Amino acid sequence: MGRLTRYFFDTYALISITHGKEAYRKYAESDVVTTRLNLMEAYYQLLRESDELTAGLYYDGAMRHVVDFTDADIKDAMKFRLEMKRKGKNLSYMDAMGYTIASRLKIRFLTGDREFEGLPNVEYVK
Repeated sequence: MGRLTRYFFDTYALISITHGKEAYRKYAESDVVTTRLNLMEAYYQLLRESDELTAGLYYDGAMRHVVDFTDADIKDAMKFRLEMKRKGKNLSYMDAMGYTIASRLKIRFLTGDREFEGLPNVEYVK
């Protein structure tokens, strides 16, 4: 059996998978990496859309995919966010952090957020 491709899933990707979005179907079996910050956002969205049990089950099940971030990641993410802001792109703190972690881990950043379209190391899927 071949090795699974590894991706950093941002919140957009996490929610797209939970909604069964067709364009994300092929990524459902990937080796997923994310952060607690992304799970926090996904948990909140699922709370709004469904109920506490559903959101909690998803959150708890996804915890095995969580990686920690470092102080260097924080600094690099904020430098990246500022650089993108100067180019007219408005990234959230969490998105900047995820992209930075994906870069450090040398894996692709999976997102449908248009702010990332065309950036290196991004798997942009709408």
